[in-house]
Amino acid sequence: MLNPSLSHVYLVKFYNKAVRALVKENQSHSFFEDHWADVHTQDVVAATEDEARSKIAKRFPPEDGFVIENVVTVTH
Repeated sequence: MLNPSLSHVYLVKFYNKAVRALVKENQSHSFFEDHWADVHTQDVVAATEDEARSKIAKRFPPEDGFVIENVVTVTH
């Protein structure tokens, strides 16, 4: 179980800049689908904002064109 004092929920928004550029030119990426041109939102449980960014970057690497647009702490 998560220790609420050590973890937070972050809302991370990200997209793929390579797909976005191709879609603007009415083309498609050879691997990623066109929907990656749009902003996607993912909830991430992490101790810090940096850790949340790191978790997203591992799953959606910047080397593959993914860009984190925004990270916000979710408050209840």
